[in-house]
Amino acid sequence: MNILKRLSAALAIAAASHAAGAHETGLSKQHAACMDKSGGTTMGMIECITAETQRQDARLNKAYKAVMAELSPERKKQLLEAQRAWIKFRDANCAFYDDPDGGTLARVNANACMMTATAERSRELEGFKP
Repeated sequence: MNILKRLSAALAIAAASHAAGAHETGLSKQHAACMDKSGGTTMGMIECITAETQRQDARLNKAYKAVMAELSPERKKQLLEAQRAWIKFRDANCAFYDDPDGGTLARVNANACMMTATAERSRELEGFKP
């Protein structure tokens, strides 16, 4: 199998596995539609992932503010510390996926990591009951 076919197959697998987890983390319908239209191209997928990451970041900020509004001053400090640690972890973990020797799929995976982690944290905070 030549390199182009292997890359196309890897991108298709990544897109399919990504789509399967979309419902579980609360990714938007816009994202699913965008990924369908991307045709499996690296730039198309990254554009879709970037747009969804922005939506998920807004969702995360809304959930974070809602939880903060319900907490005592001491618990607010704890959540702030936890959120800062989570952001540091997410950024470092997702940067690890962007292997300089991993080709275009590594870049897609790193971006998808950021999007998925943000969506998962949003869901976690949305479900938090003080």
